[in-house]
Amino acid sequence: MDVFGVDIGGSGVKGAPVDLDRGALTEQRHKVLTPHPATPDAVADRVREVVGHFGWSGPVGVTFPGVVTRGTTRTAANVDSGWVGLDARGLLGERLGGLPVTVVNDADAAGMAEMSFGAGRGRGGTVILLTLGTGIGSAVFTDGRLVPNTELGHLELDGHDAEKRASTKARDDEELSWPHWARRLQKYLAHVEMLFSPELFIVGGGVSRKAEKFLPLIEGIRAELVPAELQNNAGIVGAAMAAREQVVG
Repeated sequence: MDVFGVDIGGSGVKGAPVDLDRGALTEQRHKVLTPHPATPDAVADRVREVVGHFGWSGPVGVTFPGVVTRGTTRTAANVDSGWVGLDARGLLGERLGGLPVTVVNDADAAGMAEMSFGAGRGRGGTVILLTLGTGIGSAVFTDGRLVPNTELGHLELDGHDAEKRASTKARDDEELSWPHWARRLQKYLAHVEMLFSPELFIVGGGVSRKAEKFLPLIEGIRAELVPAELQNNAGIVGAAMAAREQVVG
């Protein structure tokens, strides 16, 4: 079964049709820049552009970088505050000409994809996926079951939201070396480990393509620490999975 997935990020909106039997994109993803400011109307236009690029006419799953409950976006740390309390499912469905739309937290979507098709496949116990990008997203699973909307990137680290210190954006903005950034990430992982005692950390986001530059530098973490196998496509795959679940019921 093919379903369309869209991943809204702080820097880009990307999407593609997904073969949910394999957990793989069926065509090369199409990406456009996230508008700034990232208002609901402006982002919805970008989503329409991505979906329209493929001439898609079926169900669409869309990720959002914040808390989502029953299609309503509740927080907006890295996008415009107009998203808070918005019926995002209704807005996007209208903008896509009435196509059935499902909206899900971006890290939750990536985690669902990794647990089904990637580094978390077949793993029990507590597994935590962290997406490192403009912010830090999180998805927590216990014996394969998702605890939604955990938003662990907003834990306090050195007096700041952790994502302000240990995200990929923080590394880029402060021009940190890989070793310096790895030390910050190590401190954050140790804090999360103290709170949740996971058996496995999966590190996702675009930077997972460069895992060899920083993961070997992280020490003192008891949990297994691995890069995401689906890398930056995990959100697209997970969005499509969420849309299928909505359609199938």
